[in-house]
Amino acid sequence: MSGTVRLYVDHPLGQGQTIPLERAQAHYLFGVMRLEAGAELLLFNGSDGEWRAEVAQAGKRGGVLVCRVQSKPQEVPPDLWLIFAPVKKARTDFIVEKAVELGVRRILPVQSDFTNSERIRAEKQRAHAVEAAEQCGATFVPEVADLQKLSGLLDGWPAGRRLMFCDEAQAGGASAQAGLAALKDGPAGPWAILIGPEGGFSEAERARLHGFEFTHPVALGPRILRAETAAVAALTLWQSVLGDWQ
Repeated sequence: MSGTVRLYVDHPLGQGQTIPLERAQAHYLFGVMRLEAGAELLLFNGSDGEWRAEVAQAGKRGGVLVCRVQSKPQEVPPDLWLIFAPVKKARTDFIVEKAVELGVRRILPVQSDFTNSERIRAEKQRAHAVEAAEQCGATFVPEVADLQKLSGLLDGWPAGRRLMFCDEAQAGGASAQAGLAALKDGPAGPWAILIGPEGGFSEAERARLHGFEFTHPVALGPRILRAETAAVAALTLWQSVLGDWQ
């Protein structure tokens, strides 16, 4: 079904299940995509896999879809969090989009000492995550948490979760290989990746992060990367070493 419309719905999915459409969804399917009664599309809700569905009723203000057969089982990415300091709008959008494509469980924007953007529209970023999942074929939509202080997140850090700390101060240093070795040789379990703001981490933050037993500092190559580039590089590295790309 190459080129078939793919839609996220907040509704249970199963064989024969009917799905009533909201006005915005009806407008998209019937006004924008020009689907008519009898047309097929793909649906997912983040928990029941992907389903091939048929348009049973099509209208300007609503409609009804019917699930026919499951086209893909539910897939859940590794237990990985992406923690990052928000940047300018388009670049934050890019980070959220790529995190969904590369595979994470949660996306956590944080306020660090040098964060340049102090606001983030979490609901809009959640919608952006849904759009990214629709486009990339994912059946899971990661949670996008509300903005919180990095210090508070670290205060309540969950036991057993390790942190891949992408420290720009170590770019090109000998510690890069040691950091990668720690990723490979450590015990299995949940992880998180921390990407700093455009201004980097403060010395106080860096000292605190290096003081935790669960922290594994990693340098992302010989050059300092922009925040959105660092997010993609770190996720790619982690997935290739410990994730579902192996």
